[in-house]
Amino acid sequence: MKKVLVLEDEANIRSFIVINLIRAGYEVVEAETGEEALEKLRLHRDVRVALLDIMLPGIDGFEVCRRIRAGNPQIGIIMLTARSQEMDKVTGLMTGADDYVTKPFSPAELTARVDALMRRSGGVAPEAGDGELRQPPFLLNTRNRTLEKNGQRIKLTQVEYAIMKMFMENPGKALSREEVLDLVWGRDYFGELKIVDVNVRRLRLKIEDNPTNPTYITTVWGYGYKWGI
Repeated sequence: MKKVLVLEDEANIRSFIVINLIRAGYEVVEAETGEEALEKLRLHRDVRVALLDIMLPGIDGFEVCRRIRAGNPQIGIIMLTARSQEMDKVTGLMTGADDYVTKPFSPAELTARVDALMRRSGGVAPEAGDGELRQPPFLLNTRNRTLEKNGQRIKLTQVEYAIMKMFMENPGKALSREEVLDLVWGRDYFGELKIVDVNVRRLRLKIEDNPTNPTYITTVWGYGYKWGI
């Protein structure tokens, strides 16, 4: 069974989300507070995607996201927010979320986002081929979905892994933001192009020697990005 955690303090919204996820074939674990969510994740280690509301009593959704990411880079995380401010979206992504949904949202939109992350996070089968993409100083192991730089492991989320794999498979090719969105998030993705920029920024912080002057993932101004090795 595909298992999803829903952290939402408003009972009517949580019930709406839970009903629609169950209809879509998911098993749902519910939590009302951040503290409860972290405890539920400790008990249900097979949760593959977490939906986290931002505005909560006690610790907020951003802090829950940080704590999850500190111990689990594999789980998919979607932030739920009633606000439309850009900073909320960027903050959620920079703390480790893979995606965000702004309330109010449709059941179709929510389940499509969860489906996309579940495909990426839910125990993907080993990929064909020799299992390695090697472009010094990087080694990407496509069988166990890990990245090393100069022999040192770099922890990646599933989205970061997908972006890194895409770049290493297209060395020297300028990729538009739209192409990145299609290749990593899928053609049926509902979201905005800014999610590409924020995830690239987050990946740069992990792989670049100087993230403010990147040499591996370079910007093609007005277009997108290029793997610059």
